[in-house]
Amino acid sequence: MTALEIKVEELVKPIIENLGYSVYDVIYQKEGKDNYLRIFIDSPKGIGLNDCELVNNSITDILDEKDYIKAQYFLEISSPGIERTLRREEQFKENIGKQVEIHLYKQINNQKTITGILNEYNEDYIIVDDFKIENKNIASAKTVYNWED
Repeated sequence: MTALEIKVEELVKPIIENLGYSVYDVIYQKEGKDNYLRIFIDSPKGIGLNDCELVNNSITDILDEKDYIKAQYFLEISSPGIERTLRREEQFKENIGKQVEIHLYKQINNQKTITGILNEYNEDYIIVDDFKIENKNIASAKTVYNWED
């Protein structure tokens, strides 16, 4: 996470938790000419459009007041979805024993994408099936939902 993403999360997390949700992730990124602040929220009951609207309305004023982001940006509040991006230590640890898809910067055994069961996570590497993958070689990671169950 960037320093800005951490500051934004620290600012909005108490408000979001007070509403009964948790913060799954905060991502600030530029896409084309536009900037986006994406806040992913979660709840044991799931997330619907009304939940996103409530969180959006509850945090907009404080984000404007603190003015951490000087450029114009679009605020998006959403669920992390069924197949969730894994970026944080706790997200990897929560998904040990589950199927994941890892995209790599450098190939391992002629593969740039590895899908399998996440068996281990530590600060240096993960183990997916029989592959030991250094964390610095992970371009992106996500959970994989079994659509056939």
